[in-house]
Amino acid sequence: MFGLLDTDSTVCVLPYRVGLELGASWEEQTIPLKLKGNLANFESRALLITAHIGGFIPVSLAFAWTNAKNAPLILGQTNFFMTFDVCFYRSQNEFETKAR
Repeated sequence: MFGLLDTDSTVCVLPYRVGLELGASWEEQTIPLKLKGNLANFESRALLITAHIGGFIPVSLAFAWTNAKNAPLILGQTNFFMTFDVCFYRSQNEFETKAR
């Protein structure tokens, strides 16, 4: 699974199909969230998942699970960047992720 690191995104966004693949039930998620930008017209709901990222220990990540069909997986400020430190090395076209 690939995702976008978005330092300007307030929340993490989970595409609808990915939530289903992880076994989540749309009907069981009762906390609505309002997204902005190109996802503003789509319904989204809060979803907490345990994520296995690289070789790090599993962490709980909060997502805005959207029913937009073509939404990308977005890792944003709440709570990916609150859980991991990400250092960008633009001149080398690389980045490094560290657990806090």
